Amino acid sequence: MLTGSTFGVYACVNRKKIPPPQDGEPVAANDEGTLEWAVNGGWRNPLNKARDPFRHPVETLKFFGVKASDTIIDVWPGAGYMTEILAPYLARGNGKYIAALFENSTPVEADADTSDEAASQTGTVSSSQAVVSLGEQYTQHFGENKKLFGEIGITEFGPNSTALAPAGTADVVLFFLNIHDWMAAGIAEKAFADAFAALKSGGTLAVEQHRADIGNVQDPAATSGYVQEPFVKQLATEVGFTFVEASEINANPKDSKDHPFGVWTLPPQRLTAKRGEPSNPDFDGALYESIGESDRMTLKFRKP
Repeated sequence: MLTGSTFGVYACVNRKKIPPPQDGEPVAANDEGTLEWAVNGGWRNPLNKARDPFRHPVETLKFFGVKASDTIIDVWPGAGYMTEILAPYLARGNGKYIAALFENSTPVEADADTSDEAASQTGTVSSSQAVVSLGEQYTQHFGENKKLFGEIGITEFGPNSTALAPAGTADVVLFFLNIHDWMAAGIAEKAFADAFAALKSGGTLAVEQHRADIGNVQDPAATSGYVQEPFVKQLATEVGFTFVEASEINANPKDSKDHPFGVWTLPPQRLTAKRGEPSNPDFDGALYESIGESDRMTLKFRKP
């Protein structure tokens, strides 16, 4: 169980219970086990499926070269957008999905948005309560159907966490929409170093991140949620990664990056007031709804 962490965004976490996993929709025998099969699975939360036009899961995972036999570490998977896809996919290919959840022993002060997959402004609770609730829901939900999701590995990441996995054992590490969280908490450098240690030689660091425009000085705490692409590349190369390729799969040219409540003004959070404050029923979110989810960089790095 996750305890003792404090993240401001969890005042906005959707606290409705995740629907129990189902075996999913029938698929043709030759489709089962493909990424397309996993993305189309009837077990996925409808709120997550609704995000697919912005997240492009099949295209994104294929860009990173993900294979069904891989060992993949998903660092801070939130409510499990990628877990719902990757765990069944890897379970059918003799791969391994490992979720690196919040470190449960060390409080962290940060405005994290790792609840992207479940965020909805439904009132306020203490952030530590929300973290505990999300962690409990995650482990319960994905532990209830091992036939579908396989045996998910659980590890931790935080300021004082130890290794993500035994050194040199992972094929892919996912950093999806979390780097700004780690910058706010002062642990971004640790995240990249821990990923480098966990990966095999030739392994892939897969980055998807809200993208700031280049020009201004990078806010070291990334308080808007946006991060400049060169800054991410610097964090990666400083610990030894080699930059391989960038993709515009998750670009959104409609995103001006100038929003009253940062990136969290946009879907899926749709904030109508500052985080931690009651929602504002008079806030007009139509413009931000028309923008859609954020403009994102999609970067592939390799461990030499």
